[in-house]
Amino acid sequence: LEGTAPAQAALALLMAFVLGQALAVVYDRTYEGLSYQRSFVQTLVLGAVVAAVLMLAIGDNLARGLGILGTMALVRFRTNVRDARDMIFVFASLATGVAAGVQSYGIAVLGTLAFALAAVAVEWTPFGRQQHYDGMLRFWLPREGVTAEALREVLDRHCRSYTLVALRDGAQGEVLEYAYQ
Repeated sequence: LEGTAPAQAALALLMAFVLGQALAVVYDRTYEGLSYQRSFVQTLVLGAVVAAVLMLAIGDNLARGLGILGTMALVRFRTNVRDARDMIFVFASLATGVAAGVQSYGIAVLGTLAFALAAVAVEWTPFGRQQHYDGMLRFWLPREGVTAEALREVLDRHCRSYTLVALRDGAQGEVLEYAYQ
């Protein structure tokens, strides 16, 4: 904490943590996918703190900045982010941490607030929404004995809509495994 007073550094880290939590809450409340991961939500909070730490460590020192950049270039992140929306939340978390780390608190708060409002607004509007799936239904039926028509009747009676996403053989071909959204 050479160029930064300990109280200023603590405030920057606290700001990054709180604003990261705000982003995580918005992500959690607006998430609609089927494979929710608690660790991803935690990453949003922790990513903001890490970005703030990096910015506090760099300060105004160009050599430190290049050293950290070189170190980060050596680290390979092999986590696949399946959804572009998840990636933009990661960028928002890092941007919040960077703003807090350089002690631009107004920008950190305003940027987080603007991003959160935009994420909620986009979620509440029908923009980009084609279908909404409430869950996954997976079951096994004997290959013989249940007709496609009987299956459709049951699904029509109990589901507002459904889509077959997988159909596989199971138990050496004696049963069929169905997966519907």
